[in-house]
Amino acid sequence: MNYYAIAAAGLSVFSALGQVQAGKAQLQASRLTAFRTETEAELNKAMALEKANARKAEYELAESANIAAFSVTRDMGRDRSVEAFLERQKEIVAQDIGRMDTQSYFEAGKYRAAAATELRRGQNAYRASLFSAIGTLGSAAYQYGGVRT
Repeated sequence: MNYYAIAAAGLSVFSALGQVQAGKAQLQASRLTAFRTETEAELNKAMALEKANARKAEYELAESANIAAFSVTRDMGRDRSVEAFLERQKEIVAQDIGRMDTQSYFEAGKYRAAAATELRRGQNAYRASLFSAIGTLGSAAYQYGGVRT
């Protein structure tokens, strides 16, 4: 019995198991990174909503102040310029909030793509570790066969 061949085969099996474990570890790390990225996307959405709400509150405060100022200087019921001004301010706020929503949507897409890419990287690393382990075992079997004959 050739103890060298048996020892080499045993070490190859341990090496293959180590390669598979390394691939699993990379996959788990990728999953964690992807989870963090998705969490960041949700946080970004919440911050965008907060900004939109703050912008709307700012508008409402300014609108109240403008109405108060105009009511002192003009007859609110008859002056179309005041109505036009207030309507234009509503449009501006709606555009601002729309831009914030669009930006948030695109940023969320960026985060989702990054998370998917990270998951794919981990899956590819795991598959590569499996192929490497199979190659190590195949090489060990070939060497063992060569030593036996």
